[in-house]
Amino acid sequence: MAEVAFQGRDGLIRVWDPFVRIFHWSTVGLVTLAFFTDDDRAVHDTAGYVVLVLVLARIIWGFVGSEHARFRDFVPSPRKLVRYLADIGSCSARRHLGHNPAGGAMIVMLLITLLVTAVSGWLSETDAFFGVPWVSHLHHRAAHLLLPLVGLHLLGVIVSSRMHGENLVLAMITGCKRRRSGRSGGSQM
Repeated sequence: MAEVAFQGRDGLIRVWDPFVRIFHWSTVGLVTLAFFTDDDRAVHDTAGYVVLVLVLARIIWGFVGSEHARFRDFVPSPRKLVRYLADIGSCSARRHLGHNPAGGAMIVMLLITLLVTAVSGWLSETDAFFGVPWVSHLHHRAAHLLLPLVGLHLLGVIVSSRMHGENLVLAMITGCKRRRSGRSGGSQM
C-alpha cells in the first residue's frame, strides 16, 4: 500500500496513519476523562459516547484502513502469540514494523473491553436498562478491567521499545518508525 511505500531519506517509514494515531491518543484522553469524572454525568457520559463512536470507527478501519491498521496485519493466532511471548522471555523476539503479536492481542482485548464498557454505560442510561444491576456491574467491571490492560499495554511498549532500540511512543505520535531496528542483534522486518 501507499503507506508502506513512504520512506524518507532519514530511514523512517510511515507505519501509523493519521486515523490510528488520532484514535489512539483521543481514546487515551477520553477514557482518562471518563474515569475521573464519574460524578459529573454530563462529562462522563459524553466522553463515553465519543469513545463508543471512536471504537466503532476503529473496528471499521480495521477492515478498510491502511496496511498496519488492518486486523489481518496484526491479530495473531494463539500459536503465534505464545511463540512470540516465549521469544520475549528469551530476548529473541523479532521486531515488527506494525504491531507485534502481543501488541495485536492487546489491541483486540482493549477494543473489546472499551466496546463492552461504552455499550453497557449507554445501556444503563436507557429506559429499558436504567437501574438494572447486571448492566451497571458489567459497566463498572469492564471499566476497571481497562486499568490492568492499560498497565500491560504500557509494559509491552516499554519492553518492546528497549528490546528493539526504538521509541514506540514517538512512533505513535509521528506515525513513523525506522526501517531497521536500532539494535543490531534483532531480526528485521
